[in-house]
Amino acid sequence: MSVFRTKSIEQSIADTDEPEYQLKKSLTALDLTVFGVGVVIGAGIFTLTGRVAHEMTGPGIVISFVVAAVCCALAATCYAEFASTVPVSGSAYTFSYASLGEVFAWIIGWDLILEMFLGASVVAQGWSAYLGVLLGKFGITLPEFLAYGASPFSETKGFDLMAILLIVALGVLITVGIKESLRVNMVLVGVKLFIVLFVIVAGLMFVNPANYTPFIPDSVPSAASEGFSWTQPLIQWLTGSAPAVFGWSGVFAGAALVFFAYIGFDVVATTAEETRNPQRDLPIGIIASLIICTVLYCAVALVVVGMVNYADIDPSAALANAFAHHGQGWMATLISAGAVAGLTTVVLTLMIGATRIIFAMSRDNLLPLGLARVHPKYRTPWRISIVVTVACLIFAGLTPIGMLEEMVNIGTLSAFILVSLAVVVLRRKRPDLPRAFKVPFSPVLPIISALICLYLTLNLSLETWVRFLVWMALGFLIYAVYGYRNARLATGKALPHDIQQAMDEGVVRPDDQR
Repeated sequence: MSVFRTKSIEQSIADTDEPEYQLKKSLTALDLTVFGVGVVIGAGIFTLTGRVAHEMTGPGIVISFVVAAVCCALAATCYAEFASTVPVSGSAYTFSYASLGEVFAWIIGWDLILEMFLGASVVAQGWSAYLGVLLGKFGITLPEFLAYGASPFSETKGFDLMAILLIVALGVLITVGIKESLRVNMVLVGVKLFIVLFVIVAGLMFVNPANYTPFIPDSVPSAASEGFSWTQPLIQWLTGSAPAVFGWSGVFAGAALVFFAYIGFDVVATTAEETRNPQRDLPIGIIASLIICTVLYCAVALVVVGMVNYADIDPSAALANAFAHHGQGWMATLISAGAVAGLTTVVLTLMIGATRIIFAMSRDNLLPLGLARVHPKYRTPWRISIVVTVACLIFAGLTPIGMLEEMVNIGTLSAFILVSLAVVVLRRKRPDLPRAFKVPFSPVLPIISALICLYLTLNLSLETWVRFLVWMALGFLIYAVYGYRNARLATGKALPHDIQQAMDEGVVRPDDQR
């Protein structure tokens, strides 16, 4: 009855063959790449680029994107090794359960729930903001108490109606089926990629090289430099240095923020169980989506800071307003429409990821087992989809804007740290496992990956760390009261049907077995 008990790889894979808990295998490498690009390119490029360049980095935001990309690339190789070795729904949660032990699996699963709940909610709010801008171009204005920024806890009393409607519509979509969700996702990703490429190509006509000087502006004290501030990065508080922006400290602090722009490739790993050939397709999907997004991010960042001096960038809608700054109103409208499409795919993918994390934890009875039952027709975890939809619409519709973005980053970085370390542990504990993909130069690269991720977390604010610790304390309480005693590893409780019965019923075909 140890909190460090591990669930064997063989048992994790065997659980995927139980008919009442079995997901439909339908995804290819192309689906996974589109899936990854669909969630990665979205909130970061449409909302964070301008704010970080304007407030923290100047043109040096390009370096911030590169630093964040290096961190993600190292973590991506660790995810690729794990996802191809343990092709089971649950991503970092499942990987940690097989290597580090149950308590670490719970920590990371609880962590990922936070990341995806809040990520979907925050991006839905951003989607509502861009939709409001787009509707305004056509003379349509929503009542203030139903528009972006409305909340019972903000100055504008009300709720964000558009964000709520988006969450509900996508909740229905992910319940109908992941393949159907990805068809919609593929169309919207196509629109989004067109807009991003349009920004790069059209924006080159308005680039002024003088805007790149200085590329890394001199460091200056931040607005919160006098006395103690909850908004200062943890590393500055620990070292006693004065809060500052720009300069190299601004670049690294900016990397910790634009890291949000890369969140998504790890979500690809949550679909491992629904992939036709996970050993081959998962590494391709994870790494390809990350490479595509890194190139596009750096190109867009260079264009935007070249079009408008960083001091004059509009932090709320940098891409659209950069063209409006040059008198290209129709281009700004087109980009706003693309942002609406782009942010839709981000919310969709994060909601899918949240359902798969909770599905994996429920199937292990760390959360109630009944949640994990899949729909007899659609083969999706419909009960969990309802829970995720309700939670996200509450956060998106009622939470004041601008409060929770960094919480998503700290949750993701924590997951990356544990996954990187888990690769080293599993290599030592189970060298016999067949690995279709291996992290090169292990254990050096996984350890470097963990250290870089840890450094980026130290660049997040004190208030973010406090909120994160409160969330984790709540998670430990739930684990102590329910998960520890009821986990299937503790009780030996079996899932209701065996593989043979499922084959007799025709629910599982022989060629579905691994």
